[in-house]
Amino acid sequence: MIARRLCIATLGLGLLVAGSHGRVAAFPIDGDQTALPPKTELNEDALDKPREVFKSEFAGGKSYLVNLGNLAFSSPSILGEVARQAGMSCGTCHVNGAGNAKFFMPKMSTRPGNFDTTGPLFNPKANNFVLDPVRIPSLRGARTLAPYGVDGRMPSLRDFVHNVIVNEFSGPEPSPAILDAIVAYIQDIDFLPNPSLGPGGHLVGKASESERRGEALFAKPFPHDPGLSCAGCHVPSGAFTDHQQHDVGSGGLFKTPTLRNADFNAPYFHDGRFDSYDQVVAHFDRIFDLGLSAQDRRDLVAYLTAVGDGELPYETDGAGAALKEVNEFANVLATAIPAGDKDVVALAVDTIGHELRELTERYPDRKNTSVAGGDQERSQARMALKEVVLTLRRIDMAVAEGRTGDASADYKNYRYLMAAAVPALLAGAEPWSLFNPAVHDQHYGALRQVMQSKHASP
Repeated sequence: MIARRLCIATLGLGLLVAGSHGRVAAFPIDGDQTALPPKTELNEDALDKPREVFKSEFAGGKSYLVNLGNLAFSSPSILGEVARQAGMSCGTCHVNGAGNAKFFMPKMSTRPGNFDTTGPLFNPKANNFVLDPVRIPSLRGARTLAPYGVDGRMPSLRDFVHNVIVNEFSGPEPSPAILDAIVAYIQDIDFLPNPSLGPGGHLVGKASESERRGEALFAKPFPHDPGLSCAGCHVPSGAFTDHQQHDVGSGGLFKTPTLRNADFNAPYFHDGRFDSYDQVVAHFDRIFDLGLSAQDRRDLVAYLTAVGDGELPYETDGAGAALKEVNEFANVLATAIPAGDKDVVALAVDTIGHELRELTERYPDRKNTSVAGGDQERSQARMALKEVVLTLRRIDMAVAEGRTGDASADYKNYRYLMAAAVPALLAGAEPWSLFNPAVHDQHYGALRQVMQSKHASP
């Protein structure tokens, strides 16, 4: 979202700025129209995104409270002025509830995947004048992972969320209803299923010999302190954590992280200093003098990889996935409009409209010379999305003026458009959209050349 605005403002191309997950280098933010440091990387352009699994989906569907929390979590409006201007939300760092391993902000990060929550940019009053970034964590299974924060300083998830909004990002005091909703949403995010793990966190099924040896090593007492073991802190039966803080030679007391789905949670340690399990195992071998052989290290890595796995960790981003999320956001309007809840309607319209405008930019207009063909299809897709945004604005105005009947009629029309016309038009234009990998790469290749030329000029 930020990068897309910058591309329009800085280069005048009307293009979306970024790169793609696993294909080309992600495109950094640059230009004078951003509140963020130049060359910030948010990885908003990835063609693949983490899959989000909800506990409630297996128990009858999401509640109004969870959908409202998801909406607020995705809204820049709940954060402070700098974040709002940049278009950042909680979901910028926690993409679909997972960590954003490619997030990088100069002067606030020391490497991709970490961020200084006590730096000067978002809330100068919280600045501790030390660059001490922490790893951006996944929120999967957070309801089982108290206490919160890398140092485990907060026993309450509600207090932790409040601190992030008000202190770390200088946001306005959230209403109790919004705070409760965000907590409900986070608590609903589940771990990805891992068929390799059985009851009590033990390996089951067709585990390899190396994985089995690694499991035994994981539970083995340390040679120089029989009271310690890997499993003593990463308790298999307790989501692979003991909910305690320990000093493991990384610079202080930090909370034991879960190993569930950890294959997708790199970088590792509280500050994200390690990129791989190999590096983590080598650190523990050195600090605790474990005397591991090369085979022992490989076995432990094999075991950690088995424990940290999860089914279908990524899903391809596309119009269908974007519309599904928008429709879930819009579900709150079905309750908020009849209730005349002006604040929730305003939040929903602002957030959904923002998402739809972002989706519009995935279908480049005719001025974009890097995309050939499909002019009519792209134009129709863009016009349909703009019409939906206008419909949402009418809903907001009607509720603000107490005309809930008119708002309900517009909401009915909105649902019709989003169920029939819009999906068909977006699907028809998809071959020429930025959801097409070939178009995506050609588009960003051209933009990258423009940016390189800009920086090369005196």
